Amino acid sequence: MFENLSHLALQQYWWVIVSLLAALFVFLTFVQGGQTLIYTIAKNETERTMLVNTLGRKWEFTFTTLVTFGGAFFASFPLFYSTSFGGAYWVWLAILIFFVIQAVSYEYRKKPANFLGTKTFEIFLVLNGAFGTILVGTAVGTFFNGAMFSLNDMNNVIWETPWRGLEAVLTFHNVALGLSVFFLARILGALYFMNSVDSEPVLERSQKQVLFNTIPFLGFFLYFLIRLMLKDGYAYDPATGEVFMEKFKYFNNLLAMPLVAIILVIGVLGVLLGIGRTVFQKVTCGIWPAGAGTVLTVLALFLIAGFNGTSFYPSNADLQSSLTIVKASSSHFTLTAMSYVSLFVPFVLAYIWWVWRAMNKKKIDEKEMEEESHVY
Repeated sequence: MFENLSHLALQQYWWVIVSLLAALFVFLTFVQGGQTLIYTIAKNETERTMLVNTLGRKWEFTFTTLVTFGGAFFASFPLFYSTSFGGAYWVWLAILIFFVIQAVSYEYRKKPANFLGTKTFEIFLVLNGAFGTILVGTAVGTFFNGAMFSLNDMNNVIWETPWRGLEAVLTFHNVALGLSVFFLARILGALYFMNSVDSEPVLERSQKQVLFNTIPFLGFFLYFLIRLMLKDGYAYDPATGEVFMEKFKYFNNLLAMPLVAIILVIGVLGVLLGIGRTVFQKVTCGIWPAGAGTVLTVLALFLIAGFNGTSFYPSNADLQSSLTIVKASSSHFTLTAMSYVSLFVPFVLAYIWWVWRAMNKKKIDEKEMEEESHVY
């Protein structure tokens, strides 16, 4: 089946899969967003323990999805992996550190031998929630604004600054995307608390946080999106592979791919629906339309970054070193073999959904925290 597809069709297939994994990861950052709110929404130790435990039952989904995203990217587009991780290693190392301290914090926060104290690990969770989301969003911003690298004839990467990827924070458009992800994660985290915690005070404070974080989120996201539609983009000639600048490239991509434009619009409306129903109707299920909207929005952004003759990882140091899904991909054989493995993905997602429903069948309350033998 897959072996009969062209190399380009397989490259496009895997770009869709990588984009979907990225979109699912951004939705699952409600864990990171919720971590930044544990001192804002919880006003005592019992409430804070409830919040940490409802997040603790989901943090592995986020971490696993991030690792799967990285693994899929490495296997399908290895030249990107070697270029970005081999050149911009300071930014990826920083992201890794902030995710490692998250895992350690959940495991040791309530351990009897925790000599650092509970609050130390709670601060680690806040740091992971803040810097993890901002750095990931800023790094993805380079997909649209470019990075300072060049490749030689052997595709060895040369990074043109000593900051090794951290210079991305000097481009406000990158940072705007990072802050959009940060505030969106906080919104999703508050929505998740409302859906999973049985406490009226937590419900009321979470609803307020949805409103408070929506204002900066909309500001940064609209700036990012409007600026993206108006800026020059990195196009390439499919016949020659030559990369060149095209005016309104990403807006042109939406016009050329109306289905992607529809996905983007539906995604944005889904996020707004989840927020609006929560703020004005005080529903507790806002996480679902907002979460689905997040997945669709991020998916659409990744598709316009890599499809329609677009360089998904452009170089500002040497335009012809820019990476495209054609230039950066694995061989036809590798993509074919991986494609058969990808047929198991729906079963994995079904299992995750089943586990999720089992964990959230009953909302967390104070009584459970007193009786539960394993508390994060």
